[in-house]
Amino acid sequence: MPPAAYDQPMSVTVVGAGIAGVACALELTRAGVPVRLRERGHVCGGRMASKRFAGRPADIGAAYFTVSDPDFGVVVDRWRSAGLVREWTDTFQAYDRQGRHDVPGPMRFAAPRGLRSLVEDLAAPLPLTVDRLVLSVEAGPVVDGEASAAAVLAMPGPQAALLLDPALADATRAVQAQSWSPALAAVLRFPSRRWPDFGGAFVNDHQVLSLVCDDGDRRGDGAPVLVAHTVPAFASGHLAQPTGAGPAIAQAVRDLLGLPEQATDVHVHRWTYAAPTGAAGGDTFHLDADGIGLAGDAFGKPRVQSAWRSGRDLGRALAARLA
Repeated sequence: MPPAAYDQPMSVTVVGAGIAGVACALELTRAGVPVRLRERGHVCGGRMASKRFAGRPADIGAAYFTVSDPDFGVVVDRWRSAGLVREWTDTFQAYDRQGRHDVPGPMRFAAPRGLRSLVEDLAAPLPLTVDRLVLSVEAGPVVDGEASAAAVLAMPGPQAALLLDPALADATRAVQAQSWSPALAAVLRFPSRRWPDFGGAFVNDHQVLSLVCDDGDRRGDGAPVLVAHTVPAFASGHLAQPTGAGPAIAQAVRDLLGLPEQATDVHVHRWTYAAPTGAAGGDTFHLDADGIGLAGDAFGKPRVQSAWRSGRDLGRALAARLA
């Protein structure tokens, strides 16, 4: 006779298939723990988002990533060997009241097929369900009425708060302790490349812009595409209708770089929760006695590497607990 259903180990439900959720699910799977990975969007990736315009991808979320963690470096080396990532630049420009100057820093990595392709690569062996909106996480834990061995919410705290039963007091306190800032990301396509070489530029003390990236340089195909990110104060005034901010962003980029041409196409993406504004304590993740786990870059610096490590560490902690 086949074993009874109640003899089968329950799965861990991971909600959110950005790099933190995928890293967590991958670690659990490697440890032999059954996993259900749920993503409300059409694709995985989270804030490592890429969208195609005229047949080519442009990164509309994270602009790049850096590497300082040796374990994350192993992952990046595999991506490099597979041709999924490339070294982009170790020097950005900065625009401020003193003008334009170089800002040396760590090597920034980019992905020719968009940063989302890296999350897709990690998620390839996982049981991922997209277009799956999770509505409730209750004590048990129970996710949308289905019992789970544990529930992981890999998303910004304000989004996790909408799912959590307030009776889950530890997790509720943890998500309420997070604070986040918004941003808009605008993809601007031009007839030709008529701007000074700069790769990426930090924009300081500006009413609209915080970062501008040469997406053609970043991706390595030389396409006449810029991606601009806005400051939180500007984004806050346009969250209801982000497309309406397109002309102001385009003009700000044109003024900053002294461009002779107008952009032929402007697409604006809204990030209501773009970046955490403060690390949530000293741990890289949250895991409580109720079986609720939280992961993401809120548990560290707002970096791709932080999100990956948060998910990886939570996956290991859950695997050890469930073993």
